Amino acid sequence: MSFKPFDLTGKVALVTGGNSGIGLGMAEGLAQAGAAVVIWGTNEQKNRNAEAKLIGHGAKVLAQKVDVSDEAAVAAAMKEAVAAMGRIDFVAANAGIGAGAPFAEMPTEIWRRVLSVNLDGVFFTLREACKHIAERARAGDPGGSLVVTSSVSAVHGAPRNEAYASAKGAVIAMMRGLAVEYGRHGVRSNVILPGWIRSDMTAGAQGNDKFNEKVIGRVPAGRWGEPEDFAGIAVYLASDASKYHTGDLFVIDGGYTVF
Repeated sequence: MSFKPFDLTGKVALVTGGNSGIGLGMAEGLAQAGAAVVIWGTNEQKNRNAEAKLIGHGAKVLAQKVDVSDEAAVAAAMKEAVAAMGRIDFVAANAGIGAGAPFAEMPTEIWRRVLSVNLDGVFFTLREACKHIAERARAGDPGGSLVVTSSVSAVHGAPRNEAYASAKGAVIAMMRGLAVEYGRHGVRSNVILPGWIRSDMTAGAQGNDKFNEKVIGRVPAGRWGEPEDFAGIAVYLASDASKYHTGDLFVIDGGYTVF
């Protein structure tokens, strides 16, 4: 038998924020590797567009309108996804928002909104995933992979973005705990830290000549990251190739952090 560690046939992957940006880049890679894919997003039109794209890769797809900051909505959507797909093997908690302000002037509502999506949303999503995974394990079907999209802002200084960076740092601690707690169920828990990636969140900076010169100009890879740069890592972490790889941080930033 040939060695096919990256074949995701028979696996079901769920990607929050999977209708655009990094999330869609992940979802496309997973679909092309053979996985059935569930995507969550709050924009119905983006969901439909992403669904069509993933179906074009030959995948079975379920697109759900879900606000991950809504605890009840997350629980209901996870139950619906499991019922429709039969199981969930891989979860990428990727949905996030950005909002910046000078720290001393940051409105409390911005702080709370950013954390409600970027931290609470990860907690709600992975809590429901862990319920399903633990139930499967008790039934004699252990295994699974959990991933969260953090950010290099969790380890760099991020002026005017303390709310965003705080949430992205907190999820690293969360995932390390899950790696230990759920390892006995054969579950891996890992973190991805993207650098400067083309997405809706960075749209304002992409056309800024000074930013491109001073920031992107010092990225060793010499360019912005693209959503498709996250397809490979998603496939690796969803596949049996990573079955002994857990509790780790994957920095995907074109070398920006080490320069």
